[in-house]
Amino acid sequence: MLTDQLTDRRAVVCGSTQGIGRAAAEALAARGAHVTLIARNEDALREVAAALPAAHGQQHDYLVADFARPAELAERLAEYVANKPAAHILVNNTGGPAGGPLLGASIDDLRAAFEQHVVCNHLLAQALVPGMKASGYGRIINVISTSVKQPLPNLGVSNTTRGAVASWAKTLANELGPSGITVNNVLPGATLTQRHHSLVAARSASTGTPVAELEAQMQRLIPAGRFGEAEEVAAAIAFLASPLAGYVNGINLPVDGGRTSSL
Repeated sequence: MLTDQLTDRRAVVCGSTQGIGRAAAEALAARGAHVTLIARNEDALREVAAALPAAHGQQHDYLVADFARPAELAERLAEYVANKPAAHILVNNTGGPAGGPLLGASIDDLRAAFEQHVVCNHLLAQALVPGMKASGYGRIINVISTSVKQPLPNLGVSNTTRGAVASWAKTLANELGPSGITVNNVLPGATLTQRHHSLVAARSASTGTPVAELEAQMQRLIPAGRFGEAEEVAAAIAFLASPLAGYVNGINLPVDGGRTSSL
């Protein structure tokens, strides 16, 4: 019988010391998964790992890696694969690039964003997919943005990079589907995370519009009439990671309160 439980499954969750990444790690652990956290702050990683649910006797751990240095991530992953059991679930999640118009971005801005998102996602998949194939269970979930359906104003580099991740994921979904591995994207809308607050604060500083007024304007564009919570995005991630979602593959799932106007 299909279930949403993840007992005895192992999950790797990136960007998992705060926001959506942390909420996803908590949701997966609550369903029984062993969780490996990845982020660059070891003190925060240690704290989050110790606080994750472990009712099923899980042994959570972490990897320290900075996605701004893909070679460092590759080294950490090689050590992980050599010394740990196969991972069944990969949640690709990392902070988005700074806001601003696309033509104002430098080549270095574009290159750095591509490396942090596309290149690091690819390194993670290359390292972990062989174990998924060998174990007969695989789920790759990429946390990107509704901008892959509808580009967002003043997020030029982010829109460009997120679109590349979505195309990478769809290609990978087609390649890995015959192996029983699914690849899906979760597209958060305006969600109450540190990135949301920093983007609104930056826009407020550049326009002189108070934060409260900007947020009221944003909420008027959301049919649900409010911002999302990280836990609501994490619930979608947990579903896609579960056996229940075995026939869901290659999709973009908005979790945005209905804001995206495209189908």
